Amino acid sequence: MTLLYTSDPERGRIWRAIFADEARDIAFVDPSQPHDPAMIRYLAAWSPSAELIASLPNLDILFSIGAGIDQFDMSALPPHVRVVRMIEPGIAAGMVEYVTMAALALHRNLIDYREAQRQARWAPITLTPASARRIGVMGLGNLGQAVLGALAPFGFPLSGWSRSPRAIEGVTCHAGTAALPAFLAQCDILICLLPLTGETRGILCREKLSHLPHGAALINVGRGGHLVEQDLLSLLDERHLSGAVLDVTDPEPLPADHPFWAHPRIIITPHIASMTRADSAARALIANIRRHQSGAPLDGEVPRNRGY
Repeated sequence: MTLLYTSDPERGRIWRAIFADEARDIAFVDPSQPHDPAMIRYLAAWSPSAELIASLPNLDILFSIGAGIDQFDMSALPPHVRVVRMIEPGIAAGMVEYVTMAALALHRNLIDYREAQRQARWAPITLTPASARRIGVMGLGNLGQAVLGALAPFGFPLSGWSRSPRAIEGVTCHAGTAALPAFLAQCDILICLLPLTGETRGILCREKLSHLPHGAALINVGRGGHLVEQDLLSLLDERHLSGAVLDVTDPEPLPADHPFWAHPRIIITPHIASMTRADSAARALIANIRRHQSGAPLDGEVPRNRGY
């Protein structure tokens, strides 16, 4: 069995060493090494080309090196190839840290204080208790549930929305398109953790964001394609929304002249909310290959007809 790895060389060096120590029966190769494409059963990649996929006649599984799979061209994959996203502890831990930081920054008016500092103004703002600041999460998968669990101890009223019904202790859950306006109307801080699909692209638009209460704020850690940028800018300038923390944009990186950079109500970070840890990711991949060898279900497998 051979795994072809086509991503970051430094991460590949760490993965190669771990495979050599802990999974010597799985050959680990990269494109710079001589290898027989017919021997490749596993591919670990971020955005493999259609040409690469076509050159691997016996490929069984495409493993994403990150939590997302929307970067894959599913039309280029033979129907039998299984798609698996990365699930490892570092992804959830990083996302929990980032979203907690962003939610608390918005809750405690950090955008306002940043602007006051620039203007040398001493301008205290009356504190809103956490019990009066409603937080909602769009996307109730592993990451969404981890974020909600981390925010619960602060005392925020929590709600969540997903395409299909979920039940999470301490969280008011909503499901389906018809329930989205009522969910949004109860969110003082909205967190987007949705997968990017044809149905969710552009979901953070004027029509949807206008359902948020006056003065609400947005955290987008899903994908840049979820957000209609001009709609966010308009709602901020109209003061319907009070601020936004954006870790994802479209495109990435943003052009130097993009209006997000200079907007006083937006905090931008360069897609760093959650990063895969090389060591734990390699071990998670090995464990999944072992599951495949034994016929067990794969951790993180994505139904091809659903796309997430």
